[in-house]
Amino acid sequence: MTRFTIEVARHAGVCYGVERALSLAYGAAQDATGPVTTLGPLIHNPLVVRELEHAGVRTADAIDDIPAGTVIIRAHGVVPHVIDEARKRGLAVLDATCPYVKKVHLAAEKLVREGYQLIVVGEGGHPEVEGIMGHADERALVISSPEELDDVELARKVGVVVQTTQTPAALSAVVSALLDCAHEVRVINTICAATQERQDSAAELAGRADVMVVVGGKNSGNTRRLAQICAARCPSTHHIEESSELTSEWFTDAALVGVTAGASTPAAHIESAVDVIRSFSESR
Repeated sequence: MTRFTIEVARHAGVCYGVERALSLAYGAAQDATGPVTTLGPLIHNPLVVRELEHAGVRTADAIDDIPAGTVIIRAHGVVPHVIDEARKRGLAVLDATCPYVKKVHLAAEKLVREGYQLIVVGEGGHPEVEGIMGHADERALVISSPEELDDVELARKVGVVVQTTQTPAALSAVVSALLDCAHEVRVINTICAATQERQDSAAELAGRADVMVVVGGKNSGNTRRLAQICAARCPSTHHIEESSELTSEWFTDAALVGVTAGASTPAAHIESAVDVIRSFSESR
């Protein structure tokens, strides 16, 4: 039986913001004199969170759960008062918020300051979106689809920012709907370029592959979107967190297997998945 070819998407795996956050966390684990704790998971990748715990970086759900030491603000960011509260409690604060997420915060503040009602295109309840809302006012809304605007009363001036890992199609759909019901719409496109690169690369590869494997946290919004994009082009798409989830039956009739990974997936995790997939090919 002929072996299959494995191809990794041109753009896949950790982005700059995640790489920076991981570097800060591991550096703190080595250098800090007291306990080191991330407020919520540093990134949306359970395997990485476990690896950080082994390195001495624990996770807490709230500031009240961190009595002392260093608190790391995760890559998704937080509402401003959380950082203020941490400092009031005497905690050392290490801000690992992605710089591109901080740009969204600044854009949100600018639009609110200029009198626009803020619309955040994104997933309600997502940590990044909650952090963005913390830089807005009481009129701000989170909208994930045009249908959610049906029963919403909008101001005359509406300003739009977008969760960094959303798709251009999602942003365009909401903006098109807003143009029909608001007097003035100002859009600041805050989709991260790294997100767009990963989505485009995944789509291109999925269009050629017989099987696609998407590696990354199942709680990761950007990784789930990659899986959705791939599945639309390659029905045999599988989203895994760890290489142990791979099974040889997925690749029985494959000639080309594509691999991609979310922005919170380290290179070592991609390589591990590729090694296991390669072992399936070599055993044919």
